[in-house]
Amino acid sequence: MGVSPRLLAPNEHLAGTTGVGRLLERLAELRATTDTLTAQHPTVTFRPLPQALREWEAAGLDMGPFRYGLAILRPRYAALGLARTLPLDRVLLGVQCSAPGAHGGFHHPNQGYRHLQMRAVITALGPMATGRPERVHLASLDLLRAYAHDCLHYGSYRSYKLRGDEVIRSQYGVNFRRHDGRTYSAPDLDGSPTTRNLGVVMEGACDREARTIARAAARQYGIAEPVDAVHRYTFRDITGRLTVEDTDDLARAEVRAAAAPSAAAEEFLRSLGGFERAIDARYERFLAEVGRDEAEDLHVTVLTSMITGVLTPLCDWLRKRRGPRAFEGLFLSPAYFGPVRPA
Repeated sequence: MGVSPRLLAPNEHLAGTTGVGRLLERLAELRATTDTLTAQHPTVTFRPLPQALREWEAAGLDMGPFRYGLAILRPRYAALGLARTLPLDRVLLGVQCSAPGAHGGFHHPNQGYRHLQMRAVITALGPMATGRPERVHLASLDLLRAYAHDCLHYGSYRSYKLRGDEVIRSQYGVNFRRHDGRTYSAPDLDGSPTTRNLGVVMEGACDREARTIARAAARQYGIAEPVDAVHRYTFRDITGRLTVEDTDDLARAEVRAAAAPSAAAEEFLRSLGGFERAIDARYERFLAEVGRDEAEDLHVTVLTSMITGVLTPLCDWLRKRRGPRAFEGLFLSPAYFGPVRPA
């Protein structure tokens, strides 16, 4: 069955042979509207990303770092097996907010890629009162990081099926979900410095790649690290240069309050530090523990398996270095194949 590329992402698939027509109808319904996404941000004004870029550039704002980054991103992702990236008009960019002191960016609450709607929700970095970014090059880099991150979510393998009239995802990348909601791997323990959770591994892989692209764009465009604290932490986060000392500082309310110009900016910094601890730092420790001096090769193998949905390359990589059933030994939760839970 031929399906419009505007309806399915490049590596999305429909499971089974029955009910496929209704499954496509439900996906079409979900992906035809933005109301369910924008309604979650009632004080924010959104624009399709191409429109926002045109308006800003017509006003003299230099979005060159984002444009540079796209030129880096596209061939890099094609080499990983992702030839079609997230269409820019499927990105909703929050450009302005009426809430006092609102602060946007990658760590703004309740945003990111929404696979059921096949759209990304992003807010422009920094104060959102005027509708134009205050630190243009930094905002352009943050937009690049968010877009590069969400492109990998968009391009990763997904298998959909219906449960009643609900669209559910049975496989995402290298992770699996049973019909009762159980996922292949268990959550990490609180405070764990590393991860054995496939959701964290995939989120960390997406962000590591996105930050690598942002770092390269910053270097090519000659963007130096800002001096003031809130923008220094943000720049280091965007480019993957946060230190343990940075995250320790950001865990302290008094440090965040001194760095942030508003309560919303303080919350942004708290989320920034928390994301680094829970996702990025754990993924880096995972690569170091499991990949050792082949960490970069492991990272690329994770990404390619996420995009194709084929676990063989990743399982083979791990088995050659850690022995038989290494993938299961690292990630499988004992509960995954346990008895079916009562309804």
